[in-house]
Amino acid sequence: MPRILSIDYGSKRTGLAVTDPLKIIATGLTGLHTKDLESFLTEYFRKEPVELVIIGHPTNWDDSDTHATPLVQAFINRFKKVFPNIPIEKVDERFTSKMAVQSMVQSGMKRKDRQNKNLVDEIAATIMLQEYLNSLQ
Repeated sequence: MPRILSIDYGSKRTGLAVTDPLKIIATGLTGLHTKDLESFLTEYFRKEPVELVIIGHPTNWDDSDTHATPLVQAFINRFKKVFPNIPIEKVDERFTSKMAVQSMVQSGMKRKDRQNKNLVDEIAATIMLQEYLNSLQ
């Protein structure tokens, strides 16, 4: 069964998460350098069926664009050209990085491990995906 993939896109690093085949639970996939994202996705889509990609859409409290919004939109435009058969949907990503750090603290993770930015991005993508799944119920 196809999965849903979540992208927490950043200018330097990107976090990825994916659902189980039944689309019940979101699990962190990886955090990587953004420059490696397209090749990672190409390889991942070869191995795993994905029916939808969600991507965090950065906005301010008043729903205006942030400094990162044009970067995300440029990636979405590129994604649609490179992967035309996979739909991509924007979702609200406000506070996911803060929530990721809070969950790391609450789980008892050591300070040194919490400074791993790739892990923070991966957890943020997981939170975003789980919230998306919850909204479907």
